[in-house]
Amino acid sequence: ENLMVRAEIITIGDEILYGQILDTNTQWISFELDKLGIKTIRKSSVGDSAEEITAILNESKSRADVVFITGGLGPTKDDLTKKVLADFFNCASEMNANALKDVTEFFLKRGRELTDINRGQALLPTKAQFIPNKQGTAPCMWFDEFGVIWVSMPGVPFEMKAIMENEVIPKLVSHFKTPIIYHKVIKTIGIGESYLSDLIQDRELSLPKHIKLAYLPSLGIVKLRLTAFGDDLETLKADVEAQIAFLRPMINSYIFGYDKDEISEVVGQLLLKNKATLALAESCTGGHLSHQFTQISGCSEYFIGGVISYSNEIKKEILQVSDSILNIDGAVSESCVSAMAKSIREKFKSTYGMATSGIAGPAGGSVEKPVGTVWIALASEGEVITRKLQLGGNRMQNIHMTSLNSLNLIRRYLLKDLS
Repeated sequence: ENLMVRAEIITIGDEILYGQILDTNTQWISFELDKLGIKTIRKSSVGDSAEEITAILNESKSRADVVFITGGLGPTKDDLTKKVLADFFNCASEMNANALKDVTEFFLKRGRELTDINRGQALLPTKAQFIPNKQGTAPCMWFDEFGVIWVSMPGVPFEMKAIMENEVIPKLVSHFKTPIIYHKVIKTIGIGESYLSDLIQDRELSLPKHIKLAYLPSLGIVKLRLTAFGDDLETLKADVEAQIAFLRPMINSYIFGYDKDEISEVVGQLLLKNKATLALAESCTGGHLSHQFTQISGCSEYFIGGVISYSNEIKKEILQVSDSILNIDGAVSESCVSAMAKSIREKFKSTYGMATSGIAGPAGGSVEKPVGTVWIALASEGEVITRKLQLGGNRMQNIHMTSLNSLNLIRRYLLKDLS
């Protein structure tokens, strides 16, 4: 941890605070810094106010090793960054010959006249080290003051990214002699964060000092991220793989993939491997489950198609669900999804048929079947497997969770891992 270089990112501009533009810069910068082993400890957004900007710079000074500032570098009066930085570093501003040459060439190339206001772009604090911006006229500046590196860049994302990649990152690496950092993500489904933690807590406590474990939960999926720090990438990879080999037996049936693997792709690959095809009969998911498959190029090899049988009439006429099932058990029942799954399999001549039916909400629940009650079924040649889900009250979450549970049921069935 003591090797860690700490970074802060400050975005400047009222338009970000008002929500008029999306701040994608801080996410991109922190992602790139992370690859270098530089840890982002704080992100701040501040409006076009000299006092606010100065206050945040003063705070950063005591916490960070490197501070990245984006925005507020345009030629207009509301762009205050350069003026504030000159005051903050207690220096004058003057014309920078290299900056003036760049801005002059920029306008010449485009056949436009260099006005005084644009010439002002080359006016920089004297303590700034000028870094060229090949994509625009706003300068990038590098300061080494108060024992901290300060990097001020334009807010326009494509300009900022080009400067970071070509100029700033190489300078950071040579200045900080950054450690190598390596991440590996284990993706799990069908288990909550706290249950996962219970299963692996002994292993977690005995991780080597240079490897950290983080839980990254999202709706229906929990990612375990192992991060290793050191001097040699191949050694770090081997160390992380050794830890995963210890962890895997404890949580194997919940692991569906690693890093960028998506559950729908994993299921698709399993279907391909088994030379199997799938057809879907969707009620409450309304095509969401089909969409999980059709996002993947090449899915026509195993995904045949489906029916969105939202109304009982369609369940009856297209999927031959009997009147007695619908009248006695209802559309949200084990017997109904079983009939739907069997029927779609026969109709589409697929290896497997999958069906979903439930109360997505927020209306439509009853005492016996509250909102979030869902049945799913998977039909193969000789059997039908069903699962009842008790989800929550949010409609979109229920649709998403039903799709995930359906994908996981197929995955576990194909792996012969149904308990």
